[in-house]
Amino acid sequence: MNGKYGRKPLQRHNKPEPEARTASYVIGRNAVSELLKSGRDIDKIYIKKGERTGSVTVIAAEAIKRGIPVIDAENSKLDFMACGQPHQGVVASAAVKDYATVDDMLKLAEDRGEKPLIVIADGIEDPQNLGALIRAAECAGAHGIIIPKRRAVGLTDTVGKASAGAVEYVPVAKVANLAQTVDELKEKGLWIFAAEAGGTPFYKTDMSCPAVIILGSEGFGVSRLLKDKSDFIISIPMYGKINSLNVSAAGAVVLNEAARQRHS
Repeated sequence: MNGKYGRKPLQRHNKPEPEARTASYVIGRNAVSELLKSGRDIDKIYIKKGERTGSVTVIAAEAIKRGIPVIDAENSKLDFMACGQPHQGVVASAAVKDYATVDDMLKLAEDRGEKPLIVIADGIEDPQNLGALIRAAECAGAHGIIIPKRRAVGLTDTVGKASAGAVEYVPVAKVANLAQTVDELKEKGLWIFAAEAGGTPFYKTDMSCPAVIILGSEGFGVSRLLKDKSDFIISIPMYGKINSLNVSAAGAVVLNEAARQRHS
């Protein structure tokens, strides 16, 4: 798999055995219908459990057609998201910025005359962590962040604020299948590095190549499937009594080492 960037042989190391109110909400049937017509990126649409009549059916069908997750929700959850406004059984969570594509990220790297440096955030659910990770990625000169469509936070207001404005400069893509995306990036010549315990110290790993760095969720880390697809497992040695950093802090450490190698 040489691909565009020519995945040249690197020294490989043996991998270990695989081991709120935060969004920009659009409330009510008419408002959500208009949001769908606008073409704006939508993270999820929440519909009251058992409510599948009239215009709600049309909303759900259009969302499914566009690949937008439709979530059955208790009325109490909808009340909370709507802050007391009449929601008519429908609330949409809209992104604060339109999503990019993976090709947009590769094009950005090409336009800058740089080898791609892309981050995959595998199931990060905390908006503060995702926002801080976007900020770290921007500071390290990364060309984009890829997040999954399901079981992860999207580009909410809180994510935007936590990024300290970095969300305006870092492309974020949302994909249906992270494993398939990893395969496609490998075909294009990028090398895959999963940040997990038990791997090679990150500072002993050559990340100056076209690279994808995978960072796992707060509770579960990088999924076994993505670890199996990775070329390298890299770790941050821990010397204190706490045995891990949160994902945004870990991302900042690894990404800045990748940036140092590229610019040294």
